[in-house]
Parts: sequence; C-alpha cells; structure tokens
Amino acid sequence: MSPLDVLQAEPKIAYFSMEIGLRSDVPTYSGGLGVLAGDTIKACADLKLPVVGVTLVSRQGYFRQELDANGRQHARPSPWDPSRLMTLVKPRVKVVLDRRPVAVGAWLYWVDSPTGGRIPVLFLDTDFPDNAPEHRELTSFLYGHDAAYRLRQEAVLGLGGGKMLQALGITVRKYHMNEGHSALLTLELLERFRRPIESVWQEDLVWDVERIKDLCVFTTHTPVEAGHDRFPYDLVERVLGAPLPIEVLKRLGGPEELNMTLLALNLSRFVNGVAKKHGEVSRALFPGYEISAITNGVHSFTWTCPDLAALYDAHLPGWANEPELLVRVDNIPDAALWAAHQAAKTRLLALVARATGARMSPDVLTIGFARRMTMYKRADLLFSDVKRLADFGDGRLQVVLAGKAHPQDEPGQHIIERLFQAIEALRGRVTVAFLPDYQMDMALTLIAGSDLWLNTPRRPHEASGTSGMKATHNGVPNFSVLDGWWIEGHVEGVTGWSIGPPPWESTLTDTPDIRDAHDLYDKLERVILPLYYDDRPGWIAVMKHAIGKNASYFNCHRMMRRYVTEAYLR
Repeated sequence: MSPLDVLQAEPKIAYFSMEIGLRSDVPTYSGGLGVLAGDTIKACADLKLPVVGVTLVSRQGYFRQELDANGRQHARPSPWDPSRLMTLVKPRVKVVLDRRPVAVGAWLYWVDSPTGGRIPVLFLDTDFPDNAPEHRELTSFLYGHDAAYRLRQEAVLGLGGGKMLQALGITVRKYHMNEGHSALLTLELLERFRRPIESVWQEDLVWDVERIKDLCVFTTHTPVEAGHDRFPYDLVERVLGAPLPIEVLKRLGGPEELNMTLLALNLSRFVNGVAKKHGEVSRALFPGYEISAITNGVHSFTWTCPDLAALYDAHLPGWANEPELLVRVDNIPDAALWAAHQAAKTRLLALVARATGARMSPDVLTIGFARRMTMYKRADLLFSDVKRLADFGDGRLQVVLAGKAHPQDEPGQHIIERLFQAIEALRGRVTVAFLPDYQMDMALTLIAGSDLWLNTPRRPHEASGTSGMKATHNGVPNFSVLDGWWIEGHVEGVTGWSIGPPPWESTLTDTPDIRDAHDLYDKLERVILPLYYDDRPGWIAVMKHAIGKNASYFNCHRMMRRYVTEAYLR
C-alpha cells in the first residue's frame, strides 16, 4: 500500500497545531504546547488511531539559545532541512494572502510505533520560488515577527491545512484545533460547505455553522484573557480579504477584533481546557460556553529515561503501551529503583559539567527547574532570599536550571540574567548551574536526573503544565504551586509537596510572591531536606507514589482515550 493509499484508507481525525515537537533535530516547537502535540501524535500511533497531524515546517526552527557570562540571551536561527527526514507531497494548494495567491506545499513525516501504528504528519511549507519573498518566509520562523506575520502564518495553517487535506483526498471525520492558532480552518470549512442561496433564501443561512460545529473540536490552553490571539479587522481585511461577510465574521469572532479563541469556540461542538482547574478558569473567561476538561498527559515511553524504562520492562512488562500498569510500582525493589535513579542523576551531572563546568555531587539533593522563561513562571522565586537559601542549603542542595525566553520577551530575558546573578551570589555554598539551549533530549536528562522537580507559576496562570508529569515517570517527586495538573496529582507528602495556599485562596490578580517564597523555604528546609538525608526509605516511598499515583494516570494514552470517547465519537 502506497503512502497516499494509507492517507486515504479511512476517515481521519485531523489534528492541527501550530507547533508539533517530535524530536530534537526537528526544532518545530517552542515548549510545552508543541511537545504535548508531539506526545499526542505518538500516543495516537501507539493506539493505532486514525489521525493525521497538520503543522508548519518552521524551517528556521524556534531559535538556538546562546548565553554570555552575564546570562544575556542571544537568539540564533536553528535551521534544518525537511528533505532529510520527510517527503514533499505532490499537491500544492493556494491561499490568498494580501490579495495574491500563495502556494502551500506539505512535507510528509511518519511517526511509527512499536505497536505497528503509523501516524502521518503534514508539515506545511510556503518556501517555493513562485511565492513572493515575504510569503516564502511565512513558514521559516515559529511565532516570528509582528501581528501581520502571525496572521499570515495562521492562515497558512488553518486555511492551507484544510485545503491540503482535501487535495490529498483525505476524508476527515473530525478537525481537532489544538489552541486557537488554527481557528481560520473554520472559515475554510464554512466556505467549503456553503449552501446555495436558493436553497435557504436567507444570506445568513448559507453558512452552515451547525455542520461545522459537528466537525470541529477545540482545545484551549490559555488561562488568561491577554493570551488569546486577536487581530484588528482592518488587518484581517488587508491580509485575508473578506473570507466571510464582515457582520458574520464579527458575530463569530468578536465585535471589536478577530479573537481566534472566540472563533473556535463558536464553531466547535466540543471544547475543552487542559486540566480541571483550567476548565473552571476558561468557563469564567468565556461565560455561556460549554467547556469541558481533559487533563493533559505525556507520552510515557518518550519521557521515561533508559534506566527506569529497563526497570519497568523487567517488573511491569507492557507498561509503555499500558501506563496504567505503573500502579504496580511496588513490584520494583527499593534498591533497584534507587540505583536506576542514581544512574540517571550521574548522567545529568555529567551533562552539567560538560555544558557549564559546574561540579556537582551525586550525594547532594538536586533540584531541577526548566521552563519557558517568562514572568508568570517565576523562575527566580527560589532565589528570593539567597542568604536564607545559602544558610540552610550550604553543602546540602544543588540546583540545575534551563529554559528559553522568547526573543521579544525582554522581562523574560532579564529573569535569566537575575538567575546568573544568583549563581554568583551562591557560589561556594549552593552550586547552581544553568544549561543553555534547552531542548527535548536535554529535557529528559534534566528531568530524570533531578531528585526534586520544582514548579513555581503564579496561580492560576498554569493551564496544565506537563514537565512535572514527565518527572513522575522517572520517580522524581514534584514540589510545586497548586495550579494546573498538580491540583489533581498532589497528595501532600505522598506524591510530593505543595507551595503556597490551596487554589481556592488565589485569584487572577493574586501575586503572593513573598508568601510563596517563605512557604517554599520552610518546606524545603524543614520537610524535604530532612526526609532526603535522614529517611531514605521514606524518600523512595514518595518516589514510588509519584510513579504509581501520578505517572499511571497523567499520560497521553489516558488522555487520548478520553478524546476519542468524549470528542471524536460524538
């Protein structure tokens, strides 16, 4: 059967995402959203689901991070060649941008699973000689340039992606929009299924909104109003022309600006947030809409280090495609689990030494923290009081940090500089290292080799978070603010520890940095460090609970089964 025959073999779920992170050498992701999308595709392959992924090729990658001695970030392109791993499919489709036709092609990549499942992913590309130079660049940089560039990118994804699936002869059962970036897909569908005016005799009814809603699923990932993509209607008219009569577009996408989240909400039958708390926050942001919650997961096999994977293979056979089996973690001897963890830790410390020159001890409690460097993540909360941290952490604590700030996020870049200042202030007492150019391969080494995974977002800005789920797959307990998924996964002192007050005591305007820092220090000094150094069996018990109670549930296999039963089969 030819690749095209496979694509056309049965109706598909078309999964649209601006970024899909499948491997480090295909740098078409910026962080959690893209890695989640990649994990979703891998789980679909494991489960042999009829899914096709649609994304942008982003030929220049997100960016390669270089840091100088003071922590100043320099963003460099991260070019890659899709022809090395992918096949350019024959059809080209046209999307009209700036009143000119733009040719859109697609590179086909196959995600293969040991179960025999195969998922095709289409990486859309506009870098063709017949396109104008500014349009050839649209699939070069992920989240690049200004609002006009972003709108054109989203048109390539939504309008171009919808047309490409049709040109390839792929029958689509459902269209799943992963975040609002692909919401313009709905305009392509409205046009495709437009009714003849003589069949309805009313202009509004030519747009078959109910049919499109039946076809579409929308997952929102943004818990704050300011985070939703919006475009002025004069820009929309200049870039897209008039895809719908303006009064219809404003009714669906918002009266003042084209709000991509509103557009997707109004044209999707099933809508969900990515954690229970995020579902609540989303319903408050968009009252009147039915918004469910399907908590994110991670791809278990991808995010389990080789040492732990070998242990699971020996004691929990079948775990990779049935992560629920991780509840039987007590089958693993404590000594074997500790030895596997220490092997992962040794690998991390070797990476730290190579990348930064910092020398760390395998016998010292190691905190890991890696996030997108932006203000609400509060990467510097741990260093709010370096004197106190040095006093109780001297010789007993070491920290490994990593993360990129968006090139246009100056406050985020300043956070990295402050972290470098903290490194100097703590030198000789608490060893702290910052790993540059964080990416997927490094992430697994960092997460699995840490003893404790730290997460300090400002509540309730964390829609879900997935790095902590990855930590649990490696027996690494979480120490986190109660937000996103951790509200559901947290059992104090059992699966890990909380920072700050419970979620019902915080609001979108709450900024309890000082209170959270005090709680972080108190718990680290009085609870976590004593347990690690004085009660090894007790610490290993927390490691096992993280695996058995968290990793067994917070995985993409469970997540995708819920999407199938609650969204795709409706």
